[in-house]
Amino acid sequence: MAQLQRLALAPKQVHNLQIHLTAEQQHYLCRVLRLRQGDRFIAIDCQGQWWLARLHLAAGAPAGAEIIEPVPAQTELPVGVTLIAALPKGNGFDEVVRQATEQGVIAIAPVLSERTLLDPGTQKIERWRRIAREAAEQSERQRVPAILAPVPFSQALREQAATDVSTLYICVARPESPHLLDCLSEQQSLSQVPPGNDSNPKPNIVIATGPEGGWTPAEVERAIAAGFQPVSLGRRILRAVTAPVVALSLVAAALELKIKN
Repeated sequence: MAQLQRLALAPKQVHNLQIHLTAEQQHYLCRVLRLRQGDRFIAIDCQGQWWLARLHLAAGAPAGAEIIEPVPAQTELPVGVTLIAALPKGNGFDEVVRQATEQGVIAIAPVLSERTLLDPGTQKIERWRRIAREAAEQSERQRVPAILAPVPFSQALREQAATDVSTLYICVARPESPHLLDCLSEQQSLSQVPPGNDSNPKPNIVIATGPEGGWTPAEVERAIAAGFQPVSLGRRILRAVTAPVVALSLVAAALELKIKN
C-alpha cells in the first residue's frame, strides 16, 4: 500500500462507506495527482483508521470516493507522546510541527514562556494544523496530532497537573540533570505497553522544550512543582527548533526498542 497516495480526512467526511471530499481534496486528487475514475488511494480518518478507497468521477458532479476495505497498519508509537514547546521566533515552529508529527506525537502544545517573542494569531495556528496534516500523510501516520492553541507556560503546567499523565519531562541545560535517554531506559512501565491500534495509547509522556535562551530558573522550578522531571539532551546547547527533534527522536527510539525487545 505504500505506493498509494494517502489522504487525511476529518471523521465527519466518512458516512456509510462513502467519502465526501472537500473542494481542496478534489483539486489535489484530480488536478495535482491526476487520479482517474476508479483509481485507489489510502484514506486516513486522523483517529487511527486507514481504508483503501476508490475515486468516483461523474460529469457535472463533485468528485467523491467509496471505502473498499480497512487497511491493517501500525505506524503509531505504543505510548501517547505530547510535545510542549515554547514558541521560537520567526517561522521556526513550522519545522517543529512538521518534524514532531513525523516523530509520532499525538499532540503539540505551543506555549508562551517568559522569553518568547512570538504571539501567533489564528492564521498561524491554522497553518500549523495544515502542516501537521501534510506531515502525517507523508510519514504514513494513522492519526494527525492535535495542534493546541498557544497558552502561557504557567497555564500549560496547571493543565498537565490536572491530568493522569504518568511521565513528565522538562528539557533543561543544567549539567547535573540526568540524560533523557537514561530516564527512558529506567522507565519500566513503558516496556509493558504492547503495540496496538489504540487511538489513545496509555500511559502518556509529556516532553517540554524551551525557547531561545532556555527556560528561566523560575519556570523550571514551577515545572518541577507540577511534577516535571528536569532532563538533559546532552552536553551541547541546542537551538529551540532542534531540541524538540532530539528529544522526540530519543523517545521514539526508546519506545520502539522496548517493544521490539
